[in-house]
Amino acid sequence: MTERTPLHAEHVADGAKMVDFHGWDMPLHYGSQVEEHHAVRRGAGMFDVSHMTVVDVTGEGATAWLRWLLANDVGKLKAAPGRALYTAMLDSEGGILDDLIVYRRDGGWRLVVNSATRQDDLAWLETQRRKGVTVTERPELAMIAVQGPAALERSAAWLGSAAEAVAGLKPFGFVEDGDRFIARTGYTGEDGFEVILPGDGAAAAWQALRDADIAAAGLGARDTLRLEAGLNLYGQDMDRSVTPLESNLAWSVAFKPPERDFIGRAALERQREEGVPRVLVGLKLQARGVLRRGQRVLYDGQPVGELTSGAFSPTLGVGIGLARIDAGIETQELEVDIRGKSLPVARLKPPFVKRGEAA
Repeated sequence: MTERTPLHAEHVADGAKMVDFHGWDMPLHYGSQVEEHHAVRRGAGMFDVSHMTVVDVTGEGATAWLRWLLANDVGKLKAAPGRALYTAMLDSEGGILDDLIVYRRDGGWRLVVNSATRQDDLAWLETQRRKGVTVTERPELAMIAVQGPAALERSAAWLGSAAEAVAGLKPFGFVEDGDRFIARTGYTGEDGFEVILPGDGAAAAWQALRDADIAAAGLGARDTLRLEAGLNLYGQDMDRSVTPLESNLAWSVAFKPPERDFIGRAALERQREEGVPRVLVGLKLQARGVLRRGQRVLYDGQPVGELTSGAFSPTLGVGIGLARIDAGIETQELEVDIRGKSLPVARLKPPFVKRGEAA
């Protein structure tokens, strides 16, 4: 049975095109994916991300357990003011089970993991859970992402007394304002915040933000925005078959202090010593066309990898994509096979767009 978020009725009332997304009935767009994309880059837009899975972790052993469970080191985080970090859960071979954000609260920890991996993630957490650690899923909560250069300004009235505190936060900082959990995080490469709040209050929040000239945006715009920002999508740009070192995510692995063990550490250290076999790179099409997942990347006429994500960039007006290619390829000029034609692409380091402009 398809699940619905607390904002489902709002989406339908706004005329959204609804699609199945990993078992959730979610808005693809509200009429124009491109207009929604531009609204976020140029002003402010918001996304219903209530399909994401919120998990609270508490107990005396929670910190030590998370330092072992996750590739990044939560020991770096402080509870006041609240701080968060991006990380991944790995298997023993270093394969990525999921990527997530972990928040350090006064009374414990909060994880936000992907909807597509919900069942596997919850099972993994339970399998690995140690004595003295409590893991609690929070399905009664909703989540809204407000993104764009005008996100804070337009949402100030709704944020109310928390507006100044939120504006003063650094990226990956958060505050708790009553039953609202407000974090300076997002998946678009723009300024803004994500708020976790009770599901029964989500519709009123959504309407208040709409009244503040914040455009509703769907999954389509969310995907082109994250791709322009060079952000990986789980299940496409990374999965259990690759490690963070093969996925442009070495920065999210904390090898120091050396005495901290974590699941997958030995495998990553071996790979770091031996060298990665593949790397994830950005590609920009140098001809008319659109890059798509699964297209082959060529060098000197021979396949050396394939696109993991691809789309037409509304901001840049060209095709862009992420591709995993052989690590030994150093040239910046490659080709992509698009329906039997070899078209030139320029290799670059993501992001493609930063704060609304070409990076």
